[in-house]
Amino acid sequence: MPYKEHVIPLVDEMDASASAIQSVNTIVNTDGHLRAYNTDYLAVTQVLASHQVPTDDDFAILGSGGMAKAVVAALRDSGFRNGHIIARDENAGHTLAEQYGFKSTTQIGDLRPRLIINATPIGMTGGPNADDLSFDPDVVAFPATTPLITLADNLGKKTISGAEVIALQAAEQFALYTGNRPTPDQLHRASEFSRA
Repeated sequence: MPYKEHVIPLVDEMDASASAIQSVNTIVNTDGHLRAYNTDYLAVTQVLASHQVPTDDDFAILGSGGMAKAVVAALRDSGFRNGHIIARDENAGHTLAEQYGFKSTTQIGDLRPRLIINATPIGMTGGPNADDLSFDPDVVAFPATTPLITLADNLGKKTISGAEVIALQAAEQFALYTGNRPTPDQLHRASEFSRA
């Protein structure tokens, strides 16, 4: 989504979710008062809490774009203190890591983090790298079962798919626009329908 940062001077108020990463993906107009949110950040925060991901786990996140920024900010604000941003663009990775108090590198190398997150399009349906693993031997929304998720499942690791994150961020947008929050069952059914 373009202009996530350029729109900031045009809104009247920034929700904490948008302020945390200085990026907007939802604007609610209430009688001419424009309030900006970032539902990616809200969704990642909810996923970390609902799955009770231990904050003392070290992490590695692949990517340095908008979704990576939302994930890194949510990790920091949820209490994570030890992690690496792995980015092909060394400068972007370093800048993101420095901004949130983490480390950066261009390859996972010898790192063995307890939590790994793919915030790139690698493994996403329709992309040029749909069948690729994002980490060599994920917040990918479609499909729910990426090559990385499949590998982790086969190794008996706990997984959280990008499909869960996208469903939660969409539910946040729905609630912000309509004032109605979907029930967990409605959210689950809508998520299943969207992938059918």
